Amino acid sequence: MATVSVMVEGGKASAGAPLGPALGPLGINIGEVIKQINDKTKAFAGMKVPVKVLVDSGKKTFEVQVGSPPMSALIKQEAKIEKASKDSKREFTGNISIAQAVSIAKKKASSLTSYNLKSNVKEVLGTCNAMGVKVEGKRGSEVIAEIDQGKYDEQLK
Repeated sequence: MATVSVMVEGGKASAGAPLGPALGPLGINIGEVIKQINDKTKAFAGMKVPVKVLVDSGKKTFEVQVGSPPMSALIKQEAKIEKASKDSKREFTGNISIAQAVSIAKKKASSLTSYNLKSNVKEVLGTCNAMGVKVEGKRGSEVIAEIDQGKYDEQLK
């Protein structure tokens, strides 16, 4: 079983490098692999997504596994910004709502360390803090304190 791991832009994989040259010698239908990758990644349009193609060259079969984009990419998409702040303590580049933070936490749930939505949202807020992205117009650390006080319990059920 061979494994080909690549980062592709959501919905825009092609038979060119890096996929084509890596898959060509394995004897599978590259067009089918590309189609499956694009179908599975189209929800992540505009973001780089980790993809693994597991190939059984003896049987000429393959399986496509799609990972989740980095949390920072999801935050940038929600905040509609190009880059994070260079100085996140003094410069803020965007703002997201608590609902957007919850949405990101749900998308990343399988790759985060906690199985609890509240803890996952706090992890998203910590990344927002490091990126210079405000949440509800406040620093991520302030919103984490409000979560600990129960302010967002309704949204975090």
